[in-house]
Amino acid sequence: MQRHNGAMPSVQIKNVPERTHAVLRSRAARANQSLQEYLLGHLVEEAARPTLDEVLDRAGSRAGGSATLEEATAAVRSDRDGRSS
Repeated sequence: MQRHNGAMPSVQIKNVPERTHAVLRSRAARANQSLQEYLLGHLVEEAARPTLDEVLDRAGSRAGGSATLEEATAAVRSDRDGRSS
């Protein structure tokens, strides 16, 4: 998302359990980071990993062959059988 004033979007999380906040704050300190830096790093990593649904959507949108699952399975088995001979 691009902003006209150059400001980055922000996220606010409310009602974080006290124990969770303490653990995260402690982990950030051990990493020599502020809590904001620590959490931002984890959010960036999370967003970089596609979900299974995203991977399947991408794979489903690709143009490709028209073999059925059964035909593809038979072709793989045939190829494997040909190698073992």
